[in-house]
Amino acid sequence: MDDKHMQIGEVAARTELSLRTIRHYEETGLVIPSARSQGGFRLYTETDVQRLMVIRRMKPLGFTLDQMRDLLDATECLDADGELGDGEREALLERVRGYEQAATEQVEKLRVQLSRAEDFAATLRSRLEQAAPVVRS
Repeated sequence: MDDKHMQIGEVAARTELSLRTIRHYEETGLVIPSARSQGGFRLYTETDVQRLMVIRRMKPLGFTLDQMRDLLDATECLDADGELGDGEREALLERVRGYEQAATEQVEKLRVQLSRAEDFAATLRSRLEQAAPVVRS
């Protein structure tokens, strides 16, 4: 499943992230390309794309790069489940639960902001309709 390698352009198109953003995430250690071509081009796998998608979803919710790295590390450890003891597994799950709760809280804040913005736009529309001259035929 994860054998297919993609160049950065294809990854950018799939994730709707710019090449510059993807390179920035590489520089900060969030997503390291799985391989390089003989010509030195970055090559990404489906797993790399999924990591970028997690980052893309976390960013608008205000998570920091360190928080993104922490969550990605925790989920990667959980996915590699075989070597975890019960205590380690529960600690990782608790970290992920914390991020889920923070994401849920941010989503609610964004809903309130969106509702206020929609009310404001409706108020402006109403004012424009009241102020518009009546067209007579």
